[in-house]
This record gives sequence, structure tokens and C-alpha cells, in this order.
Amino acid sequence: MLGIIGGTGLGERLVADFGGSLRAIECETPFGRPSGPILTGQLNGTPVAIIARHGEGHVLSPAAVPCRANVFALKALGVTHLVATGATGSLRENIHPGEIVLVDQFIDRTINRPRTFYERAAVHVEFAEPVCPVMRRWLADAARGQRLSFHDGGTYVCMEGPAFSTRAESEMHRAWGGDVIGMTALPEARLAREAEIAYALIALPTDYDCWRPAPEGRARESLLREIMGNLSIAAEASLALLTAGLHDISTLREHPSPAHDALALAVWSDKSKVDPGDVARLAPLWGRYFSA
Repeated sequence: MLGIIGGTGLGERLVADFGGSLRAIECETPFGRPSGPILTGQLNGTPVAIIARHGEGHVLSPAAVPCRANVFALKALGVTHLVATGATGSLRENIHPGEIVLVDQFIDRTINRPRTFYERAAVHVEFAEPVCPVMRRWLADAARGQRLSFHDGGTYVCMEGPAFSTRAESEMHRAWGGDVIGMTALPEARLAREAEIAYALIALPTDYDCWRPAPEGRARESLLREIMGNLSIAAEASLALLTAGLHDISTLREHPSPAHDALALAVWSDKSKVDPGDVARLAPLWGRYFSA
């Protein structure tokens, strides 16, 4: 089952385009309610579950997105592979606004967000390769088939927000090796790994962040219109990419993701000492490792 988390520019578009053909489910989780209803059903014969990350009307700021509830609900519904999108700023001259980036690495600069499902056990998942290579290959093949302008790989810097970077911070992120910067991919990607869900991210650059000064005398309203135009272009490209990918998911079916057994060696606690209530509460995530 393919989960789709639509970020800025795509979340509400997905709901508008597919809401009539899918069933909306309201979910409750041990971590509260997700961002909004989850649309479930089939697209091109593939079972899907779609959620708008920022909720209806884009009312949730990045730090307020209930990432644990979103990922837990998708896992409980049977999602095995998760592709997310998100608006970003470009930190590289060659990554042009309006293009798409298939991210392969992250730098985490968030500070106030819950990072794990497992607060009363020692669970340490491997995260050296945070994006599923099978999913990246699937998306890259679909992008080539559609002749989309995309970057196969890139490091996403996830900042806390909600304010944007200072120019000094933007230059620092470039020096660190960042390629795009956003506010939403983490802890989402980390939680997906803890839930043994294969994860991929399509970044949608809208502007060059503040490391590259805007043309002198350019009106802010004009810049905003340009950013929104670039977001629309990138969102259309990512929608075309997802649609093309759904026409052939054989890569996902035939090649296991390393994420699918991420917990096999990750639970360091003595399982006999873990609170049975926690085992039951988080059963959709780790229950199979506690069965007999």
C-alpha cells in the first residue's frame, strides 16, 4: 500500500483531485489525531492512503504537524511505502525553482519536535541511508519516463521554523553541504523508519532561499507571486511523477526495502521488561517482535 503525504502546494491538490474517488477516514492514534482525514482506496489498481500534511486550509505550521499521529495512522491502515512532498528553498545555483529533487539525505536542525514513538524503551534504528533506495529508483525511472526536470539526489536541511533563515544561516547550510531547505521532512522520515515504512521525499524548490539576494528594487508582492508560481510548477511536476509511478509499481513489489525490517535489531531493551501496555499500544509498529 502506498501512502502519500502532500505538503505545501500539493496536499490540498491531492485531496481535490482524488477526494471524490477515495473514502475519507477519520483516525485516532495513541498520539492524537492526524493532520486530517486520510483518503483511502485505489489509484490505477494500487491501494493508496493520502493525507494533507498541513491539514485542510493549511492551518498547521511545520512544528505543529502531528507527525507521530500521521505516520502511526498510515502504518495502522497498512501502508508499506510512503512518498512525501514538501516545498523547499534551493541552496544551489543549479537547482532551479520549479524543478523537483529526489532527496537522499537529511540534516536535522529541528529542536522542539518528538522524534520517536518509543519513549519507554531503548529502540535505535539505523538511519545512515534515510531514504529508501528502491523508492528513489522507482521515482527516478518514472521521472525519466515523463522527461521531467529533476535532480536524482540531494541533501535536505530541515530547520525548525516558522521564520525563515538568516543570510548567515543560509550560507552555513550551503557550507554544510545542504542542497535544499525546508521545515517538514523531519521527524517524519525518522518516524517512518521506526514504523518500518519505506520512505521517499520529493522536494519542490520555490526560490533560492536568502543566500542569493533578490534583485534590487523588486517588490515583495512580485517575489511572492514568483514563488507561488514556482510552487505551482513543481507541484504539477510532482503530481505527474506520482501519477506515472502509480502506473507501474513493479519495482516496489519485486524489491524489498531495507526499511521493512528496521526494527529487527533495533530493540535493545529486554523485551520481557517492556511494559505490556506499551507493547499493546504500539502493536501496529512493533507487535511482531513481541509475539511469542
